[in-house]
Amino acid sequence: MSLIFIFIDGIGIGPAADSNPFSRFADKLPGWELLLNGRSLTAGETFPTDKNHLISGIDANLDIEGLPQSGTGQTALFTGQNAAKVVGRHFGPYPHSKIRPLLKTESFFNKLHNAGKRARFLNAYPPVFFERAEKTKRWSSSTYMVKNAGHELNSTAEVMAGKAITAELFGDYWREKLGINLPKRDGTDVAEIILNAAAETDLLFLEYYLTDKAGHEQDASFAFETLHRLDQVFTPLLNNLSEHTLLISSDHGNLEDLGRKTHTRNPVPLIAKGPLAGHFSEVKSITDVTPAMLSSFGAAEFSEN
Repeated sequence: MSLIFIFIDGIGIGPAADSNPFSRFADKLPGWELLLNGRSLTAGETFPTDKNHLISGIDANLDIEGLPQSGTGQTALFTGQNAAKVVGRHFGPYPHSKIRPLLKTESFFNKLHNAGKRARFLNAYPPVFFERAEKTKRWSSSTYMVKNAGHELNSTAEVMAGKAITAELFGDYWREKLGINLPKRDGTDVAEIILNAAAETDLLFLEYYLTDKAGHEQDASFAFETLHRLDQVFTPLLNNLSEHTLLISSDHGNLEDLGRKTHTRNPVPLIAKGPLAGHFSEVKSITDVTPAMLSSFGAAEFSEN
Protein backbone atom coordinates (compact mmCIF):
# COMPACT_ATOMS: atom_id res chain seq x y z
CA MET A 1 0.00 0.00 0.00
CA SER A 2 1.59 3.24 -1.19
CA LEU A 3 0.76 6.93 -1.08
CA ILE A 4 1.02 8.52 -4.53
CA PHE A 5 1.45 12.28 -4.20
CA ILE A 6 0.97 14.27 -7.41
CA PHE A 7 1.86 17.93 -6.99
CA ILE A 8 0.14 20.00 -9.70
CA ASP A 9 1.65 23.46 -9.93
CA GLY A 10 -0.59 26.52 -10.00
CA ILE A 11 -4.17 25.27 -9.77
CA GLY A 12 -6.77 26.90 -7.55
CA ILE A 13 -10.50 26.63 -7.01
CA GLY A 14 -12.18 29.67 -8.55
CA PRO A 15 -15.66 30.60 -9.75
CA ALA A 16 -17.10 28.87 -12.80
CA ALA A 17 -16.43 31.15 -15.77
CA ASP A 18 -15.34 31.08 -19.39
CA SER A 19 -11.89 32.11 -18.15
CA ASN A 20 -11.75 29.04 -15.88
CA PRO A 21 -10.59 25.94 -17.79
CA PHE A 22 -11.94 23.65 -15.06
CA SER A 23 -15.50 24.74 -15.81
CA ARG A 24 -15.08 25.62 -19.49
CA PHE A 25 -13.69 22.20 -20.42
CA ALA A 26 -15.31 20.06 -17.71
CA ASP A 27 -17.33 17.97 -20.20
CA LYS A 28 -14.16 17.15 -22.16
CA LEU A 29 -12.16 15.84 -19.20
CA PRO A 30 -13.60 12.46 -18.13
CA GLY A 31 -10.53 11.58 -16.07
CA TRP A 32 -10.90 14.73 -14.01
CA GLU A 33 -14.63 13.98 -13.68
CA LEU A 34 -13.76 10.55 -12.30
CA LEU A 35 -11.22 12.07 -9.92
CA LEU A 36 -13.75 14.67 -8.72
CA ASN A 37 -16.65 12.24 -8.37
CA GLY A 38 -18.65 13.94 -11.11
CA ARG A 39 -17.99 17.50 -9.96
CA SER A 40 -15.98 20.30 -11.52
CA LEU A 41 -13.10 21.90 -9.65
CA THR A 42 -14.89 25.22 -9.10
CA ALA A 43 -16.03 27.35 -6.18
CA GLY A 44 -19.49 26.50 -4.89
CA GLU A 45 -19.30 22.78 -5.66
CA THR A 46 -20.22 20.34 -2.91
CA PHE A 47 -17.34 17.89 -2.75
CA PRO A 48 -17.36 14.38 -1.25
CA THR A 49 -16.03 13.89 2.27
CA ASP A 50 -16.14 10.10 2.34
CA LYS A 51 -13.35 8.50 4.36
CA ASN A 52 -11.94 7.01 1.15
CA HIS A 53 -12.47 10.05 -1.09
CA LEU A 54 -11.94 13.59 0.16
CA ILE A 55 -11.97 16.80 -1.86
CA SER A 56 -11.62 20.26 -0.33
CA GLY A 57 -10.20 23.70 -0.92
CA ILE A 58 -7.30 24.63 1.37
CA ASP A 59 -5.52 27.89 2.10
CA ALA A 60 -2.30 28.78 0.28
CA ASN A 61 -2.01 32.40 1.41
CA LEU A 62 -0.20 31.56 4.67
CA ASP A 63 -1.43 34.69 6.51
CA ILE A 64 0.76 36.85 4.30
CA GLU A 65 -0.50 39.65 2.05
CA GLY A 66 0.12 39.56 -1.67
CA LEU A 67 0.04 36.77 -4.20
CA PRO A 68 1.41 33.35 -3.21
CA GLN A 69 4.56 32.26 -5.04
CA SER A 70 6.11 28.91 -5.88
CA GLY A 71 9.24 29.04 -3.73
CA THR A 72 7.48 29.67 -0.45
CA GLY A 73 4.30 27.81 -1.40
CA GLN A 74 6.04 24.61 -2.39
CA THR A 75 8.32 24.73 0.63
CA ALA A 76 5.26 25.12 2.88
CA LEU A 77 3.53 22.24 1.11
CA PHE A 78 6.57 19.95 1.30
CA THR A 79 7.64 20.76 4.88
CA GLY A 80 4.56 21.80 6.84
CA GLN A 81 6.33 25.05 7.78
CA ASN A 82 5.09 28.55 6.95
CA ALA A 83 7.89 29.45 4.57
CA ALA A 84 6.35 32.81 3.64
CA LYS A 85 6.48 33.91 7.28
CA VAL A 86 10.13 32.84 7.50
CA VAL A 87 11.00 34.96 4.47
CA GLY A 88 8.59 37.74 5.44
CA ARG A 89 6.78 37.64 2.10
CA HIS A 90 5.74 35.33 -0.67
CA PHE A 91 8.79 34.45 -2.77
CA GLY A 92 9.53 32.51 -5.93
CA PRO A 93 9.91 30.75 -8.18
CA TYR A 94 12.97 29.22 -6.47
CA PRO A 95 13.29 28.67 -2.71
CA HIS A 96 14.76 31.64 -0.83
CA SER A 97 18.06 31.07 1.00
CA LYS A 98 16.21 31.45 4.33
CA ILE A 99 13.96 28.47 3.62
CA ARG A 100 16.36 26.06 1.95
CA PRO A 101 17.27 24.66 5.40
CA LEU A 102 13.59 23.70 5.82
CA LEU A 103 13.73 21.67 2.61
CA LYS A 104 16.88 19.96 3.90
CA THR A 105 15.57 18.90 7.29
CA GLU A 106 11.78 19.27 7.50
CA SER A 107 10.54 17.90 4.18
CA PHE A 108 8.39 14.81 3.99
CA PHE A 109 11.05 13.28 1.76
CA ASN A 110 13.77 13.73 4.37
CA LYS A 111 11.53 12.62 7.25
CA LEU A 112 10.56 9.44 5.41
CA HIS A 113 14.17 8.76 4.42
CA ASN A 114 15.33 9.13 8.03
CA ALA A 115 12.56 6.83 9.24
CA GLY A 116 13.65 4.10 6.85
CA LYS A 117 10.64 4.45 4.59
CA ARG A 118 10.92 4.05 0.85
CA ALA A 119 10.30 7.38 -0.88
CA ARG A 120 10.78 7.89 -4.59
CA PHE A 121 10.64 10.88 -6.95
CA LEU A 122 9.32 9.83 -10.35
CA ASN A 123 10.19 12.89 -12.44
CA ALA A 124 13.18 12.85 -14.77
CA TYR A 125 15.22 15.71 -16.18
CA PRO A 126 17.15 16.07 -19.45
CA PRO A 127 20.91 16.72 -19.57
CA VAL A 128 20.37 20.44 -20.27
CA PHE A 129 18.54 20.79 -16.95
CA PHE A 130 21.48 19.42 -14.98
CA GLU A 131 23.96 21.57 -16.91
CA ARG A 132 21.96 24.72 -16.19
CA ALA A 133 21.28 23.88 -12.55
CA GLU A 134 24.92 23.06 -11.81
CA LYS A 135 26.00 26.30 -13.44
CA THR A 136 23.46 28.57 -11.75
CA LYS A 137 23.09 26.57 -8.50
CA ARG A 138 19.36 27.21 -8.75
CA TRP A 139 17.29 24.16 -7.95
CA SER A 140 13.53 24.05 -7.68
CA SER A 141 11.97 23.28 -4.30
CA SER A 142 11.25 19.69 -5.30
CA THR A 143 14.66 18.89 -6.75
CA TYR A 144 16.44 20.62 -3.86
CA MET A 145 14.36 18.60 -1.40
CA VAL A 146 15.00 15.28 -3.11
CA LYS A 147 18.73 15.86 -3.57
CA ASN A 148 19.16 16.82 0.07
CA ALA A 149 17.42 13.64 1.20
CA GLY A 150 20.23 11.71 -0.46
CA HIS A 151 18.40 10.71 -3.64
CA GLU A 152 19.71 10.98 -7.17
CA LEU A 153 17.49 12.72 -9.72
CA ASN A 154 16.29 10.69 -12.67
CA SER A 155 17.53 11.42 -16.17
CA THR A 156 17.22 9.95 -19.65
CA ALA A 157 18.23 6.39 -18.72
CA GLU A 158 15.39 6.00 -16.22
CA VAL A 159 12.84 7.30 -18.72
CA MET A 160 14.09 4.86 -21.35
CA ALA A 161 13.77 2.01 -18.85
CA GLY A 162 10.21 2.93 -17.90
CA LYS A 163 11.27 3.89 -14.37
CA ALA A 164 10.59 7.64 -14.58
CA ILE A 165 8.45 10.18 -16.44
CA THR A 166 9.17 13.47 -18.14
CA ALA A 167 7.67 16.76 -17.02
CA GLU A 168 4.95 16.75 -19.68
CA LEU A 169 4.27 13.03 -18.99
CA PHE A 170 4.52 11.49 -22.46
CA GLY A 171 8.07 12.35 -23.55
CA ASP A 172 7.00 14.30 -26.63
CA TYR A 173 8.62 17.57 -25.51
CA TRP A 174 11.94 15.82 -25.12
CA ARG A 175 11.62 14.29 -28.60
CA GLU A 176 10.41 17.44 -30.35
CA LYS A 177 12.25 20.19 -28.50
CA LEU A 178 15.44 18.46 -27.33
CA GLY A 179 15.91 15.80 -29.99
CA ILE A 180 16.05 12.99 -27.43
CA ASN A 181 14.63 9.81 -28.93
CA LEU A 182 12.34 8.59 -26.17
CA PRO A 183 9.68 5.89 -26.53
CA LYS A 184 6.20 7.17 -27.37
CA ARG A 185 3.88 6.78 -24.39
CA ASP A 186 0.21 7.43 -23.71
CA GLY A 187 -1.86 7.84 -20.56
CA THR A 188 -2.14 4.11 -19.96
CA ASP A 189 1.63 3.72 -20.23
CA VAL A 190 2.26 6.53 -17.75
CA ALA A 191 -0.34 5.17 -15.32
CA GLU A 192 1.38 1.79 -15.50
CA ILE A 193 4.77 3.38 -14.74
CA ILE A 194 3.24 5.16 -11.74
CA LEU A 195 1.56 2.03 -10.40
CA ASN A 196 4.64 -0.15 -10.91
CA ALA A 197 6.74 2.38 -9.01
CA ALA A 198 4.12 2.67 -6.27
CA ALA A 199 4.23 -1.08 -5.73
CA GLU A 200 7.91 -0.79 -4.81
CA THR A 201 7.77 2.20 -2.46
CA ASP A 202 5.94 3.68 0.51
CA LEU A 203 5.54 7.14 -1.00
CA LEU A 204 5.76 8.04 -4.66
CA PHE A 205 6.09 11.73 -5.52
CA LEU A 206 5.71 13.40 -8.89
CA GLU A 207 5.15 16.96 -10.01
CA TYR A 208 3.49 18.58 -13.01
CA TYR A 209 4.28 22.21 -13.78
CA LEU A 210 2.66 22.88 -17.18
CA THR A 211 -0.57 24.02 -15.53
CA ASP A 212 1.22 26.99 -13.97
CA LYS A 213 2.91 27.79 -17.27
CA ALA A 214 -0.44 27.75 -19.09
CA GLY A 215 -1.94 30.05 -16.47
CA HIS A 216 0.80 32.62 -16.97
CA GLU A 217 0.40 32.43 -20.75
CA GLN A 218 -3.39 32.95 -20.49
CA ASP A 219 -3.85 30.55 -23.39
CA ALA A 220 -7.10 28.55 -23.26
CA SER A 221 -5.95 25.96 -25.81
CA PHE A 222 -2.71 25.37 -23.93
CA ALA A 223 -4.65 25.24 -20.66
CA PHE A 224 -6.89 22.52 -22.05
CA GLU A 225 -3.85 20.60 -23.31
CA THR A 226 -2.22 20.66 -19.89
CA LEU A 227 -5.39 19.36 -18.22
CA HIS A 228 -6.00 16.81 -20.97
CA ARG A 229 -2.54 15.32 -20.49
CA LEU A 230 -3.34 14.65 -16.85
CA ASP A 231 -6.83 13.51 -17.81
CA GLN A 232 -5.42 10.73 -19.98
CA VAL A 233 -3.45 9.44 -16.99
CA PHE A 234 -6.17 9.82 -14.35
CA THR A 235 -8.64 7.35 -15.84
CA PRO A 236 -6.33 4.30 -16.04
CA LEU A 237 -4.63 5.32 -12.78
CA LEU A 238 -7.89 5.58 -10.82
CA ASN A 239 -9.34 2.43 -12.37
CA ASN A 240 -6.30 0.47 -11.19
CA LEU A 241 -5.49 2.29 -7.95
CA SER A 242 -6.28 -0.82 -5.89
CA GLU A 243 -4.89 -0.52 -2.35
CA HIS A 244 -2.90 2.66 -3.08
CA THR A 245 -3.97 6.17 -2.09
CA LEU A 246 -3.78 9.07 -4.53
CA LEU A 247 -3.07 12.53 -3.09
CA ILE A 248 -3.20 15.72 -5.16
CA SER A 249 -2.55 19.31 -4.11
CA SER A 250 -0.99 22.56 -5.32
CA ASP A 251 1.07 25.53 -4.15
CA HIS A 252 -1.08 28.45 -5.30
CA GLY A 253 -3.86 29.32 -7.71
CA ASN A 254 -3.28 30.44 -11.30
CA LEU A 255 -4.76 28.30 -14.07
CA GLU A 256 -8.33 28.74 -12.82
CA ASP A 257 -8.34 32.39 -13.93
CA LEU A 258 -6.99 32.93 -17.41
CA GLY A 259 -8.22 36.50 -17.23
CA ARG A 260 -5.11 37.41 -15.27
CA LYS A 261 -1.45 36.67 -15.89
CA THR A 262 -0.51 36.37 -12.23
CA HIS A 263 -1.15 33.86 -9.46
CA THR A 264 -4.34 34.09 -7.40
CA ARG A 265 -5.28 33.96 -3.72
CA ASN A 266 -7.90 31.27 -4.34
CA PRO A 267 -7.92 28.08 -2.28
CA VAL A 268 -6.01 25.18 -3.80
CA PRO A 269 -7.37 21.64 -4.05
CA LEU A 270 -6.69 18.84 -1.62
CA ILE A 271 -7.81 15.57 -3.16
CA ALA A 272 -7.27 12.21 -1.48
CA LYS A 273 -8.68 8.95 -2.81
CA GLY A 274 -7.94 5.56 -1.29
CA PRO A 275 -7.61 3.85 2.10
CA LEU A 276 -5.36 6.58 3.58
CA ALA A 277 -7.67 9.44 2.57
CA GLY A 278 -9.10 9.82 6.06
CA HIS A 279 -5.75 11.09 7.34
CA PHE A 280 -6.33 14.28 5.32
CA SER A 281 -9.79 15.11 6.66
CA GLU A 282 -8.50 17.91 8.92
CA VAL A 283 -6.21 19.58 6.37
CA LYS A 284 -7.07 23.29 6.12
CA SER A 285 -3.86 24.78 4.71
CA ILE A 286 -0.94 23.72 2.56
CA THR A 287 1.10 23.64 5.78
CA ASP A 288 -1.11 20.78 7.00
CA VAL A 289 -0.40 18.47 4.07
CA THR A 290 3.04 17.15 5.08
CA PRO A 291 2.00 16.48 8.72
CA ALA A 292 -1.02 14.57 7.40
CA MET A 293 1.18 12.57 5.04
CA LEU A 294 3.51 11.65 7.87
CA SER A 295 0.60 10.72 10.13
CA SER A 296 -0.59 8.28 7.50
CA PHE A 297 2.69 6.40 8.03
CA GLY A 298 2.48 6.55 11.85
CA ALA A 299 3.21 9.87 13.55
CA ALA A 300 5.31 8.39 16.36
CA GLU A 301 7.97 7.24 13.91
CA PHE A 302 8.77 10.85 12.97
CA SER A 303 8.82 12.52 16.38
CA GLU A 304 12.61 12.37 16.61
CA ASN A 305 13.41 12.83 12.91
